[in-house]
Amino acid sequence: MSKKLVIDIAAGTEELVDLTDEELAEIAAGAAEAKTQREAEEAAAAQAATDKASGNAKLKALGLTDEEIVALVG
Repeated sequence: MSKKLVIDIAAGTEELVDLTDEELAEIAAGAAEAKTQREAEEAAAAQAATDKASGNAKLKALGLTDEEIVALVG
């Protein structure tokens, strides 16, 4: 089982104790939430890259050069 260190500053003691089921569930929920957030951020970054490539392709189809596109959109 996972452990945590409990420090009592007033008494000057340290004790290694088992995590409770609630604490383990909280840790698991936090990890799941972090994974979901990371996946959402990765999806948003991939969509932004796709949108940028699509926009550049459309500008190129209109006859703009690569230099003109960079000057226009940065």
